Amino acid sequence: MDNELIITPKTRVLQLIEAYPQLEAVLIGYVPAFKKLQNPVLRKTVAKIATLQQAAAIGNVKIEDLINLLRKEVGQDLFNQNENTMYNTNKPAWFSESLISAELDARPMLAAGEHPVNQVIADLKSLEKGKIYKLTAPFLPAPLIDKASSLNFDHWISKGSDETHVIYFTSK
Repeated sequence: MDNELIITPKTRVLQLIEAYPQLEAVLIGYVPAFKKLQNPVLRKTVAKIATLQQAAAIGNVKIEDLINLLRKEVGQDLFNQNENTMYNTNKPAWFSESLISAELDARPMLAAGEHPVNQVIADLKSLEKGKIYKLTAPFLPAPLIDKASSLNFDHWISKGSDETHVIYFTSK
């Protein structure tokens, strides 16, 4: 037990579930949106790359609370994090509906078992400077937002109706 996985915000969801299978039920109980992890396609794709930090953002829960719940469950010391990576949910000055030049609704792709990441990144790379890309998704695509941020894109997340998330991207 000494070499067990230490649970941190950077721990990948799949890594966590493989090391501690009993935590899958704890995750789903804590954030019902995590029930999607039972979908084999999402498990192979999203769970493989998503970190607990991103999962907390998707589930709209505090990362400290999630980590401590999981650590308590497996007998690890509690976690204290002073700094938390946040996703932008405040309407930015750069946003204007008239600047949206491309958009993608990822829901049909996800329902078909396809992963929209490559499509979105390709679209973003061809986005004209100053223009905005609109992405609609059934959950917060935290790994995709992180990837876009690493490519120098700003984002704004707006909660759509019926639990959808609308993410707007523009180049920095």
